[in-house]
Amino acid sequence: MNSRQLVLDTLQGRRTERVPVAPMAVHACARYAGISLHRYTSAPTALADAVIRTWERFHPDAVFVSADTWVTAQAMGARVGALAEDQPWGGLGEPLVRSAFDLKRIRPPDPATQGRFPLMLAALRRVAAVLGRDAAVVACFDQFPFSLAAALMGINELMLALQDDPALVRAVMERGLDYGLAYGRALAAAGADVLTGGDSPAGLIGPRRYREFALPYEQRLIAGLKAVTGKPVSLHICGDARPIIADMARSGADGLEIDQRTDLGEAFRAVGPGVTLWGNLDPVGVLARGSPADVHAAAGRALAAARAAGPGRFILSSGCTLAVETPAANVEALISAVSLNM
Repeated sequence: MNSRQLVLDTLQGRRTERVPVAPMAVHACARYAGISLHRYTSAPTALADAVIRTWERFHPDAVFVSADTWVTAQAMGARVGALAEDQPWGGLGEPLVRSAFDLKRIRPPDPATQGRFPLMLAALRRVAAVLGRDAAVVACFDQFPFSLAAALMGINELMLALQDDPALVRAVMERGLDYGLAYGRALAAAGADVLTGGDSPAGLIGPRRYREFALPYEQRLIAGLKAVTGKPVSLHICGDARPIIADMARSGADGLEIDQRTDLGEAFRAVGPGVTLWGNLDPVGVLARGSPADVHAAAGRALAAARAAGPGRFILSSGCTLAVETPAANVEALISAVSLNM
């Protein structure tokens, strides 16, 4: 069983010979390839080759094709760019959406022409052509609708609007849903094995509002993508997800990416055997600043928690994307941890 099939079988709940290991290497790939973050996030060949070189160096079971969290917002018309050569792109200037009128200026989604959608699709095709038989190719469709609303409206304005103008919030999320479906379909057609997206701001609004606002759009996007593409879909929410993790499992996602603030044992008990957990080593305190021995110890604890939960679905990984300064020796230690704990 090769790495690609190992990851796909794990996400589908099939028995596997070992736990897959796949750190979320995104911007760290630029460092390992010796290029700037600005070039990584703005040139398709540079991004693709950095991902390929990272796989050639470490041989994880999956690779991630992602630039930053502003790809879809830019495609919708938000002003996005890099402040410096060593920084990824981010939002610039005023929020794109302040009223329902602003939504009228957002064109229907067209992944072939808008923003960096074409760049990301070109990078994905290159990665899939080179690595598609050897590793699972995970493509990030950027943001789920609630997180995208935060990018388009501004996080503070969004939080106020949840109380003062919930109709506007839902209208923005409807447009985000359209873009997520279109972009996710395009990524699947370009060679993605797995689709993933983030919804971390949804972890800040509490369980009641999460169920009211974020979860229904997560469910609709995931169901739509799975129905059209047949690809497994993963959901990423940073922070302590314990208050909402049982609800996250109701999103329909095949995998939940959780960080170090969410206790792995509690997460297994909350979601049950029908969902794969992906995580959850501390990307800064352990993987970036710890030693290889620290990485082995943390990985051993995570694997022990997975075993204690019984036959289940688990992918050993970082709890969030690897920090740019993550030492290569620590990535090697994470990759080797599974064999040491078998």
